[in-house]
Amino acid sequence: MYENKEFYINCDGINIHAKLDFPAVQAEKMHVLIIIPGLTGHIEERHIIAVKDTALECGYAVLRSELYGHGKSEGEFRNHTVLIWMHEAMRVIDYALKLPFCKDVIVSGHSQGGLTTVLAAGLMYDRVKAALPMSPALNIWNGARTGEYFGKKIDPDHLPEELPSGTGLDGNYLRAAALLPVEEAVAKFKKPVLITHGTSDAAVPFGWAEWLLERYEDVRLVPIEGDDHCYNFHLDEVLSAVREFLTAMADA
Repeated sequence: MYENKEFYINCDGINIHAKLDFPAVQAEKMHVLIIIPGLTGHIEERHIIAVKDTALECGYAVLRSELYGHGKSEGEFRNHTVLIWMHEAMRVIDYALKLPFCKDVIVSGHSQGGLTTVLAAGLMYDRVKAALPMSPALNIWNGARTGEYFGKKIDPDHLPEELPSGTGLDGNYLRAAALLPVEEAVAKFKKPVLITHGTSDAAVPFGWAEWLLERYEDVRLVPIEGDDHCYNFHLDEVLSAVREFLTAMADA
């Protein structure tokens, strides 16, 4: 019988904080759901815990991971980029696939973690069974190319030493974001995708979920009517969609 554990995954000398949780009824082989929180987020956030618990109810093992500069992981927040996260997410997927009980892997994430999910699923298309981006922050990538950073105008050709966001991130964050292979990753992933997104999300416009809907081959978008970025009003609707999706993937 496997027991829940907290540990670190080493990625090129950086220790990535993770927690592995198991369902009450365990099988010899189990599906594994990876969950990646968003920018400034961590693995104990309300919506992350709720998705974890839903997956456990569906008989999944759940691997939550805080990537570079977040939560208890190593690395300075100021120095992190989505490019680093993309690389680390691939390592987390590799780790999960080597677990003795792992049947297959579904990767999920919220906000910047949702953007990372899109990228990692595309890069690991042959190893990931399905993807579940929640409120995926594709505006990070698009804004880096067009000169907008969370509602503030910037010159993409003359990036400031510190971005006008109050987070302390520097210009390298957007330099890396502008070159992310988002379109290539979406085109490469032909397997099932579930997108959840609040229609009143002020941080990541709902239109980016619709953008993905138009481009993924096997995709379902569940609009969470009137909800915000972290599903503070209708989290139950997100969990219902997640439960249905994970149950279908377990039976596939």
